[in-house]
Amino acid sequence: MDDDVQRAARKARDVEQAVSEHVTRSGPITGRASSPDGAVTVVATPGGPPRQISVSPAALRMGPQGLAAEIMRIADKAQRTANTRLHQTLDRVVDPRELTALGVERGQDEDDFGWQR
Repeated sequence: MDDDVQRAARKARDVEQAVSEHVTRSGPITGRASSPDGAVTVVATPGGPPRQISVSPAALRMGPQGLAAEIMRIADKAQRTANTRLHQTLDRVVDPRELTALGVERGQDEDDFGWQR
């Protein structure tokens, strides 16, 4: 039984090391999304709150509720992009089911123009 525990602990350390090295090489994993008119832009991380929200003066014409709804919509898209990039970055190191179990859902792959791949 002790051998099983030691093997499991060693495997966990090895995966942690591999993930750390992989993320260090790839740099921060973020997702960026903008409204079609560019009035709202959000940068997000996987599973976390937005890191940056940019709102142009034109966006203020949406009114408070409209602007709030647009920020939430764009933030959700940015986070889905960040989650997908995390999956893409770690797919050789971590079983994707483990990320999904942690609440990091993989979205559809999209290019910079919103086209699905």
